[in-house]
Amino acid sequence: MNNSSSGKNSVLLSADNVAKSFGDVEVLHGISLALRAGEVRAILGENGAGKSTLVKILAGFERPSGGQLKYQDLDGQIKSIDGWLAEEAEANGVVLIHQELNLADQLTVSENIFLGQELRRGLFLDKRQMDQKSREYLDSLHCKVDTRARVGDLPVSAKQLIEIARTRAKRARVLIMDEPTAVLTRQESEVLYELIARLSAEGVAVVFISHKLEEIERIADSITILRDGQLVGDYAAKDLSREDMVSLMVGREIGDLFPAKRLPEPQAPKVLEVRELLVRGTDSPCSFALQQGEILGFSGLVGSGRTALLESVVGLRSPATDQPGSVSLFGQPVRIKNLAQARELGMAYLTKDRKGSGLLLEKGLAFNFSLFALQKFSRGVINRNQEQEAFSEAVENFDIRIKDAGMSAGNLSGGNQQKLLLAKVLESEPRVVIIDEPTRGIDIGTKSQIYHFIAELADSGHAVVVISSDIVEIIGLCHRVAVMFHGRLTGIVSGADINEEEIMAYATGLKDQQQSSSDKPAATGVN
Repeated sequence: MNNSSSGKNSVLLSADNVAKSFGDVEVLHGISLALRAGEVRAILGENGAGKSTLVKILAGFERPSGGQLKYQDLDGQIKSIDGWLAEEAEANGVVLIHQELNLADQLTVSENIFLGQELRRGLFLDKRQMDQKSREYLDSLHCKVDTRARVGDLPVSAKQLIEIARTRAKRARVLIMDEPTAVLTRQESEVLYELIARLSAEGVAVVFISHKLEEIERIADSITILRDGQLVGDYAAKDLSREDMVSLMVGREIGDLFPAKRLPEPQAPKVLEVRELLVRGTDSPCSFALQQGEILGFSGLVGSGRTALLESVVGLRSPATDQPGSVSLFGQPVRIKNLAQARELGMAYLTKDRKGSGLLLEKGLAFNFSLFALQKFSRGVINRNQEQEAFSEAVENFDIRIKDAGMSAGNLSGGNQQKLLLAKVLESEPRVVIIDEPTRGIDIGTKSQIYHFIAELADSGHAVVVISSDIVEIIGLCHRVAVMFHGRLTGIVSGADINEEEIMAYATGLKDQQQSSSDKPAATGVN
């Protein structure tokens, strides 16, 4: 990494009164900040505050509507520009790791790492050298994936580490990371923190966007806070507590993050019962039950099989053919083959991939909202007035913040996309709702809103399953918690046993409730 022209603390890139508008809507209002060599700067703000737009301008993926950028070129000269292309930014060492992964699935790991800057020996690609260098970059992240593996075959956490490794090949002088730990395990995040410390020591300016305040406290030297597209201020990280950060981000006091738990009625009926369901590729059948008015959490480490189990229940994947088990919904045995059938039977599933599978990002908001409930608005022809009335009511009920009713779903912030997705699946009036990673990549204010929405669902008689890798979320929200380890449901805890120590004991296989086939439903704690 060549930072010889960048003295410690010298300004490598700055924004001077930068503004950005999309049509008539101004999303950034005169933002100024300076990125210094060796400094780790966090950018905080609620979803929709303008964080991603700002870093896209800094890295050349968006052009500002006003203001200027200044950068130090490779010769140490300061230059002023009205904006630049991503290729120009990267040529000067400004590299952005997007919130959405930007890899070519059909290429190998090393081909992705060197994409656009391939190493050559004469007229031919030097694949051996690219593999060796890729191995070096990945080893620095403790990532053991095969450099010749096809990226499309790898898990999302490995893909995120490959994105980070690419920046090493690009010799970043200013490295901008947008939610880099959202899909990483705790151990993988620790390795990333170590890398950031090494880069800072080498004189790289690091910009870090995250909603995880504990990691901001740990790695940031300075903090820039945005609210509604405006700069609230720049602060030394050591001067702000987490409570200060939240107050500055939202401009108001956040009440209790989680609503008070209201336990379901002891004699509430079981609405979903799963017996001896064996997920394809595993060897441990799973059993659990869900009561009306209950929030049942599914916890476990990455790769534990939480999502695979519930996808098998709703028909997104086929169970093992030799031991398919049984599923009962509202007391009736069912064999659900796809999501459409699940919806017809009164069960909704919110995918954790809201941008890939949950919403049609290029389509309008009302189109997305009504997609699962068209029969409510149609008698041969869709009643657009009725559809619009229902959508307007949902926007108000779910506090979906939109600047233009005609905008596409892809232009909403992450938190508002999640609220739109929740409104979309609930419009079909399900009685059982399964939500996978309900608040991933969402700011703390919107998290609290979604937690209250989920609690209100349960209070109104819905049965809710929450799948989450956030153990604080699981503990704060759920009435009972099912814990998985390597495809096995190792335990279901309730009451005082819903604590981090107990959950982690089951999540690591240290504890494993031994259940005989005759009493598995009783062991779920549902009467």
